[in-house]
Amino acid sequence: MTFSICVREEYEAREATASDGRAATPRDDEGDDHLRFGVAVTTRLPAVGTLCPFASDSGAVATQSLVNVELGRKGVAYLDDGLAVEDALQSLLNADDGAPQRQLHGVDAEGTFAFSGEECKDWYGHVEGEGFTVAGNLLTGESVIEATAEAYRDSRDSDAPLAERLVDALEAGHAEGGDKREDLHVQSAALLVETTEHREMEPYYDDLRVDATETPIADLRETYELAKEGFEMAVERYEETDGDDEMDAE
Repeated sequence: MTFSICVREEYEAREATASDGRAATPRDDEGDDHLRFGVAVTTRLPAVGTLCPFASDSGAVATQSLVNVELGRKGVAYLDDGLAVEDALQSLLNADDGAPQRQLHGVDAEGTFAFSGEECKDWYGHVEGEGFTVAGNLLTGESVIEATAEAYRDSRDSDAPLAERLVDALEAGHAEGGDKREDLHVQSAALLVETTEHREMEPYYDDLRVDATETPIADLRETYELAKEGFEMAVERYEETDGDDEMDAE
């Protein structure tokens, strides 16, 4: 089932702004370098977000094909313990009797890893790039993961949030045909973004799922846009309340 993308990006923390452009409260880590990790996935089955995408402030992992959820859970836990992504995921595959039917890929602070077992269903395959991995199976063809990878690469200089660019990457793969099982009309999609940066308010749009729909990418984009709008409204209200508290204190 499925195609997915895992990414790592370096970035510099910036002063937060409210939705009207006003500067938010200054932050101690403004100007510091940070890492963010993201994973996004879509398939022609419901609730893919419960099975495939995993991330923490140490890395991102996607487990798919004949899914073994523990590969994702333990993979991220191993990254949190300090193992390199290649060592962590390969060790899990070595202990998994079903490895020939698995796809497993991910990124950590320094490296990438991608595996497609020889018993995955055609078309299947993966690609590793600078700071990202893409993998898929039961696809209409190789162009699905190529388009996904290209869309992400082209977006890396954008100021758009990573969550938005992950939706764009999925959309590019979906436009190439995506999952080939057209007889399955119930589909789903999900994305997850984590960062090493401490944020007073975690953006609502960094953890999204569309569990059962016939238009997964369009619905995930709409969910993202509404979540982003809601987050901006919440930040604005927070800043207004914070300002009122400061005035009361005076």
